[in-house]
Amino acid sequence: MVDYHAANQSYQYGPSSGSNGAGGGGSMGDYMAQEDDWDRDLLLDPAWEKQQRKTFTAWCNSHLRKAGTQIENIDEDFRDGLKLMLLLEVISGERLPKPERGKMRVHKINNVNKALDFIASKGVKLVSIGAEEIVDGNAKMTLGMIWTIILRFAIQDISVEETSAKEGLLLWCQRKTAPYKNVNVQNFHISWKDGLAFNALIHRHRPELIEYDKLRKDDPVTNLNNAFEVAEKYLDIPKMLDAEDIVNTARPDEKAIMTYVSSFYHAFSGAQKAETAANRICKVLAVNQENEHLMEDYERLASDLLEWIRRTIPWLEDRVPQKTIQEMQQKLEDFRDYRRVHKPPKVQEKCQLEINFNTLQTKLRLSNRPAFMPSEGKMVSDINNGWQHLEQAEKGYEEWLLNEIRRLERLDHLAEKFRQKASIHEAWTDGKEAMLKHRDYETATLSDIKALIRKHEAFESDLAAHQDRVEQIAAIAQELNELDYYDSHNVNTRCQKICDQWDALGSLTHSRREALEKTEKQLETIDQLHLEYAKRAAPFNNWMESAMEDLQDMFIVHTIEEIEVQQLVPKRDHALLEEQSKQQSNEHLRRQFASQANIVGPWIQTKMEEIGRISIEMNGTLEDQLSHLKQYERSIVDYKPNLDLLEQQHQLIQEALIFDNKHTNYTMEHIRVGWEQLLTTIARTINEVENQILTRDAKGISQEQMQEFRASFNHFDKKQTGSMDSDDFRALLISTGYSLGDAEFNRIMSVVDPNHSGLVTFQAFIDFMSRETTDTDTADQVIASFKVLAGDKNFITAEELRRELPPDQAEYCIARMAPYQGPDAVPGALDYKSFSTALYGESDL
Repeated sequence: MVDYHAANQSYQYGPSSGSNGAGGGGSMGDYMAQEDDWDRDLLLDPAWEKQQRKTFTAWCNSHLRKAGTQIENIDEDFRDGLKLMLLLEVISGERLPKPERGKMRVHKINNVNKALDFIASKGVKLVSIGAEEIVDGNAKMTLGMIWTIILRFAIQDISVEETSAKEGLLLWCQRKTAPYKNVNVQNFHISWKDGLAFNALIHRHRPELIEYDKLRKDDPVTNLNNAFEVAEKYLDIPKMLDAEDIVNTARPDEKAIMTYVSSFYHAFSGAQKAETAANRICKVLAVNQENEHLMEDYERLASDLLEWIRRTIPWLEDRVPQKTIQEMQQKLEDFRDYRRVHKPPKVQEKCQLEINFNTLQTKLRLSNRPAFMPSEGKMVSDINNGWQHLEQAEKGYEEWLLNEIRRLERLDHLAEKFRQKASIHEAWTDGKEAMLKHRDYETATLSDIKALIRKHEAFESDLAAHQDRVEQIAAIAQELNELDYYDSHNVNTRCQKICDQWDALGSLTHSRREALEKTEKQLETIDQLHLEYAKRAAPFNNWMESAMEDLQDMFIVHTIEEIEVQQLVPKRDHALLEEQSKQQSNEHLRRQFASQANIVGPWIQTKMEEIGRISIEMNGTLEDQLSHLKQYERSIVDYKPNLDLLEQQHQLIQEALIFDNKHTNYTMEHIRVGWEQLLTTIARTINEVENQILTRDAKGISQEQMQEFRASFNHFDKKQTGSMDSDDFRALLISTGYSLGDAEFNRIMSVVDPNHSGLVTFQAFIDFMSRETTDTDTADQVIASFKVLAGDKNFITAEELRRELPPDQAEYCIARMAPYQGPDAVPGALDYKSFSTALYGESDL
C-alpha cells in the first residue's frame, strides 16, 4: 500500500516510464509539465472554483449515472473513496480491487489509495495529492485529483494530426469551426465566451439541431444556453456550466471549458467511431449481399438450364418414326430450329453460368469468405454431366432423322411403283372376267369357234406373260410390309384383290377353253353334215372368212394398250431429263456448301489455337491480354454472318434430301460444335483474365510476380489446357519450395479445388500463392464493429440496427441474427457474434 500522505512519496503530475495509456506520449508529458504548478492561486478565485465545481461534478455524474448513482457535493461525496473507485471503473472499463466497506477513517484512506494507485498505474504522477486530503474534503486537492482523471481519461487520448491532449483538442476545435463566421478558437477560455464556438461544433456535426445563421455574436447568453440545452437534449452531454458563469467572468476557467469541450469531442468522436463501425459493417454486408445475389442467380440459372435439359433430352431420345416424308421433314426442320434458335442461347447460358461461378468463387476468396457450394444436383459438374447426356442424345438424333427420311423415300418409291404396276395390271384385267364368262360360243359356227379358240390361245399367252407382273406386285407388297410402310393395310388389300382376281382369271380361262373345245367337236360333227352344202357355197364362205379374219386382225393389232405404250416413251424421256437436272442442282449445292465449309472450319480451328496461345504465353500486362482477347471476341462475333450463310446452304441441302458430300470433311454439326466451343472458350478466357486482375489488385501482386506464377504454372501444365491434375499441382508446389505431407496437401487441395473436380486452375493457383498478402475483413473485426454499435453490449437490438444501418442492411441483419442467449439477455436481444462468424463460414446461422 502506497502512503500518499508521506512527503517523500508524494506523486508528481505526469506520465511514468511505464505508461500504458493510449496516446500518452510526449505531448501529454509536456502538457502535464506545464500543469505541475496547478495554478493554486487562481484556484482560490471564487468564480473559477465555482466553474470547476459545476463542470467537474457534471462530468463525474455523466459517467456515474451509468452505474446508477451520482454525486451532489464534489468535496464530500468522494471522501470515502467508494464513488471514486466506481467512477474509475466506469470510465476505464476495468475492475479495481475490492473496496473496504468500513466507515472508519483508515477504511476511507485505503479506498482512496486504491483509486490513486489505479491512476498511477495508468502512467500519471500526482503532485502533492494524498489520500488524507481527499478524505478530509480538501476542495483544492479534490478538484486537482478530478482534473487529473479528466486529463488522463478524457483528454490525453485525443489525437488530431499527430498532436494529442490539450493541443490535439484545440486543433480539433479549430478544424471543426474553421468554416464558421465570427468563430476563432485560439484557447480554452475567452474564445468560448460568446457561445458561437459551442454552437459551431454542434452545427458541424449535427446541422439539423442548430440554426447557426440566426445566432448573434452580441447575444452570448442566448448562444451559450442554446448550445448547452441542445447538447443536453440531443447529444447526452449534461449541462456543466451556466451561461452566466462564462459571460460574467473576464477569463473563463480553462479547465472547466476543456472538460466541457472534451465531452463534445467524445460525443462526436463516438458518433464517428459508430459511423466507422457502421461503414465497416455496411461494406461487409454489401459484399455478402452481392455474393448472396450471385449465389441466388447461379441457383436460378442452374435450375432453369437443368430443367431445359431435362425437358429436351426425352424429345431428342424419341425415335418413333413418322408415317410420311413430310412429317419426318418437319421433325428435321424442328431439329434445325433447335440447333440454330433454341440451343445457342443455352450454350451461352451454360458458359455464363460457369463464368459467374468462377467470378463468385474469386470474390469469395478475395473477401475471406468460404467457397460457394451449390445446392445438391446443381454443381457445375452436375450441369456438365447433364449437358453431356444432352449432346449424346443429340448426336444420334439427326443421323436417325436422315436415315428415316431415306427409308421413307425408298418406301414412297416402292409404294408408287406398286401403285403403277397395280394400275397397269388392273387396267389390263378390266373386262377380262366378263369376256371369259361370255357364252358367245353357244351361237357360233365351227369357223367362229376355231377363231374364238385362236383368240383364246392368244389370250392364254398374254395371261402367261402377265404372271411375272403379278409376282412383281406381290413381291413389292411383301417388301413394303417388311419395311413397315404406314399404308401397308391398303397395299395388302389391293394386292390380295389382284391375286384373287388372277386366280379367278386362271379358273375362268380353263373353263372357257373346255367349253370352246366341246363346242368345236359338236360343230365339226354338224359340219360334216353340211359338207356338201359347204362345198357348193365354198367361194362365198372363203370370201366371208377372209373378211372376218381381216377384221379380226385389225382389232388385235390396233388396241388402246399399244397406243398407250407409244405415249409412255416420251414421258419416260422427260422424267430422265428432270432427274438429270435435279442431280446437277444437287451437285451444285454440294460444291457450294463445301466451298464455304472448307473456309469456316479451318478459321474456327485457327482462332481456337490463337486464343490458347494468348492465354498461355502471357505477353504484356493483364490489361494488354484482356484488350487483345476482347478484340478477338469482336472479330469472332463479326464472323457470324459467314456461319449464317453456311446454315442457309445446309438447309437447301437437307431440303433436297442430299445425304453425302465428297467435297468436304466438314459437316454442319461439326461447324456448329466448333463455333459453340469457340464462343465458350473466348468468354471463359476473358473471364479468367478479369478474375486475375481482380486478384492482382486485391492482393497487390506485381506484374513480375504474375509472370513468374504463370511461367511456373505453364511448366507443369503439360497438356497446356489451363488446368492440371493433383499430381502435377503437387509437383508445382514442391518446385516453389513447399514441403508437403499428405494431410497438408489434402488441405491445400480443399482450398484450390473446393468442388472436388480433380483439377486446379491458374486462377486458383494464384489465389493460393497470394493468400497471405491481402488485408481483408475478419469475423473478429465485424464483431468489434457490432460491439461499437451496441454500446459495448454482447448483443444488439433491432432498434439499434435500424438506427445505425441503412434500412435494407438493417433488415438483412435482423432477419438472419439469432436471438441472444447470454445471461445478460433482454427481450429482443440479437446475437451479432454468431451472425458475424457465420458471414465468414465459421459457423452456421
